[in-house]
Amino acid sequence: MTHTPSPVAKRAAGVLPILAAAQFLMTLDSSVMNVSISQVAHDVHTTVSGVQTAITMFTLVMASLMITGGKVGALMGRRRAFMLGLVIYGVGSFVTGIATSLPVLLVGWSLLEGIGAALIMPAIVALVAGNFPTTRRASAYGMVAAAGAIAVAIGPLLGGAVTTFASWRWVFFGEVVIVLVILAVSRSLADTPATSTKSFDVLGALLSIVGLSLVVFGVLRSGEWGWIAHRDGTPSFLGTSPVLWMLLGGLGVLCAFFAWEARRVERSDEPLVDPALLRNTKVVGGLLMFFFQYLSQAGVFFTIPLFLSVVLELSALATGLRLLPLSAALLISAIFVPRLFPDASPRRVVRIGLLLMIAATVILIAGISPDADASIVAIPMLLMGFGIGSLASQLSAVTVSAVPETMSEQVGGLQNTALNLGASLGTALAGAVLIANLSTGIATGISNDPKISAEVKAAATTSLTGQTPFLSNTQLSTALDKAKVTESDAAAIMTVNEQARTDALDASLGVIAVIEVIALGFSSMIRRRPLSADGAEGQHAATSETG
Repeated sequence: MTHTPSPVAKRAAGVLPILAAAQFLMTLDSSVMNVSISQVAHDVHTTVSGVQTAITMFTLVMASLMITGGKVGALMGRRRAFMLGLVIYGVGSFVTGIATSLPVLLVGWSLLEGIGAALIMPAIVALVAGNFPTTRRASAYGMVAAAGAIAVAIGPLLGGAVTTFASWRWVFFGEVVIVLVILAVSRSLADTPATSTKSFDVLGALLSIVGLSLVVFGVLRSGEWGWIAHRDGTPSFLGTSPVLWMLLGGLGVLCAFFAWEARRVERSDEPLVDPALLRNTKVVGGLLMFFFQYLSQAGVFFTIPLFLSVVLELSALATGLRLLPLSAALLISAIFVPRLFPDASPRRVVRIGLLLMIAATVILIAGISPDADASIVAIPMLLMGFGIGSLASQLSAVTVSAVPETMSEQVGGLQNTALNLGASLGTALAGAVLIANLSTGIATGISNDPKISAEVKAAATTSLTGQTPFLSNTQLSTALDKAKVTESDAAAIMTVNEQARTDALDASLGVIAVIEVIALGFSSMIRRRPLSADGAEGQHAATSETG
């Protein structure tokens, strides 16, 4: 007898490509932009630090608005929020594609695309629940997550190829076309109606946005302004760096946010985030792992492309090819670890993944030197990919399974906030450490080098105040020629720059390694028992069990 698929099954089969395509778009941008940093900086007349700011602000906008975006979807309906987010995202992609200056890039990519993503990503979580029966939701969430992994996997290669043979701008114009296609077919989505009838928590939204923004922006500016003592020629507040006060202020505002949310619960008002979720050990453990994974991942995706594209002066395509082992290993492990080891302990898989990431980072630190070539990244990228993929294979299911199904959307919003906050801080922290060490290394190297003339040392002392650009040998040689520096001085400065770049990359990767070790310490909060041991996975809360 021929089996005829039910209408629900037919609809679900058509819905999955729509939601997967949207998730693919949300992940593609940063992986494309990282391999094109040098070219983007040139085309919009800015520096590597300027592009770093754009990358950080994009993920910051997503992180700070993700909780609010989920609540907007609950108020207006998820399909409407999904489609509104796509429109905003598409406009942002077009503005990014035509950007000729850093401010326009920030408006198009960082602001508009960030706002659009903050509406789209929480809606995807709810639309999966609204379009798939309970028995198929786990696999549907897995396929949507796999679409994000595919974007990470092919993003560097796609961005490198398009940038090399045409322009990085065509990636964003292509996104506009994909957005239009998704909008055209999104009528087939079964909407999940508005579930919130109470007033929107405006104060809570403002507190979360301000608190998260202050923390990330403070880290972003630390490389130029200093962490505590302010640098010469930079702003100061009460004799110290503004970064210190931004971090303290941001943490204080976030404390006020959680206090306000607890008060709303006591008054039976609907909170943006139920504080009870943060008393669930397994939820907190999963969120911390998401945060650390994306913090480390973003730091690596910022530093290694700089080594390949600026230090080694590889093309964007060659840079993408060198990152392919990471991308391929990530995709393979994210998909096949759950299939091959369905009864594995999530805690053990996460710990193995973190150990692989630590090993990769340590090998990179040992291998990067002024004389290193591109081959030194091959093995570390493979190890890093398997490590990140191992974490990705476990964290979402582990975190969502820790709460009842009715709270899965809230947990999904917190996951998106944690991973985007981690990505923001990862790029900001890696860039800040890199620029700070580069500036110090070049200034110290020039002043201590007896081969460099006193006249050049005096000029360098003045010109190196503040942050120093991360320059390739070709860029620096051109600048020295324009400045009419003698051949002997130029050769010595080139040597100083090469060593300073290496030390700066090592320092940035060293911070990432420390973060990965810290994450390993928190891995005890991940459940030990496999998910298959639960009779009804995801249908009940395990409020405090940790193993």
